[in-house]
Amino acid sequence: MAQPTPPAPRICPVCDGFASAAVTLGGRDARGHLRTITVDCPACQGTGTVPARRVREGAGA
Repeated sequence: MAQPTPPAPRICPVCDGFASAAVTLGGRDARGHLRTITVDCPACQGTGTVPARRVREGAGA
């Protein structure tokens, strides 16, 4: 008997699931390390998925 497949995750349409990125600030610090900051997707706040309430709100439009 076939097993039911779980539904696909609701991937954020803004970042396509790549919710965080490391951005270089240019240059290096005194120890020679590359200076970076982590930036999260503003739509999903770095989770990579869309909350269920946003899916329901957008379904009627």
